[in-house]
Amino acid sequence: MRKPIRAFHIVLMRKRWWTAAACLCLAAVMFCMVNYYPAAVGASSSVRQLPIYCVQRDQKLISISFDAAWGNEDTQQLIDILDRYGVKATFFVVGSWVDKYPESVKALSDAGHEVMNHSNTHAHYPQLTADEVIADLNACNDKIEAVTGVRPTLVRMPYGDYDDKSVQAARSIGMEPIQWDVDSLDWKEIPADEITQRVTSKVGPGSIVLFHNAALHTPEALPSILEQLTQEGYTFVPISQLILTGNYSIDHTGRQCPC
Repeated sequence: MRKPIRAFHIVLMRKRWWTAAACLCLAAVMFCMVNYYPAAVGASSSVRQLPIYCVQRDQKLISISFDAAWGNEDTQQLIDILDRYGVKATFFVVGSWVDKYPESVKALSDAGHEVMNHSNTHAHYPQLTADEVIADLNACNDKIEAVTGVRPTLVRMPYGDYDDKSVQAARSIGMEPIQWDVDSLDWKEIPADEITQRVTSKVGPGSIVLFHNAALHTPEALPSILEQLTQEGYTFVPISQLILTGNYSIDHTGRQCPC
């Protein structure tokens, strides 16, 4: 009886050896895949759709932008200040603001400023379906075009809130989502000198600066900002002239770069 028992143990040991060897080989393969081919693991899920926050520019070009969703009491004052310094800006307006103040929309356009899309109802786009985002954008575009004769090509998502779906929806109808890399914080009603210091200390070539129409201290701060940045050699252009066309990429910070 000893020989059959001995043979059984030999077979059992061989099976265990082959199982262990197979496990070691599998572990080695997984190690190689993770360490030498990391792009193969989850590559498609890691690419996020980003708007343009700023632009890689060698020249000292920057853009001034305003979001218009509240009142219009300072709109003409802003137009006058910008005209005094020869600056053309980009105004992102909500469709309901167009309904209330079509004369202000026309005044902005007649003064040579860009009038772009800030949504129709100022909804949180990540809460909408792609079709709802597209319908909302087109509704605002229709209103702006009816007043200015120009259909917007840029959009700033309400609240600066977006997801992959809403960014893709905007781009599917030929619109480019625009954020900002310098926030004036004028919406917090901070003093004019703080707005000035914040903006002038943070801008760089290719920056997009965020202001708000109807913010309390923006008309007070704007002249000193334009004067100081002009003295530093900056040139102001509308966002459509700042962003790149043709082949470009958007890096993980939202900076648009030439390919």
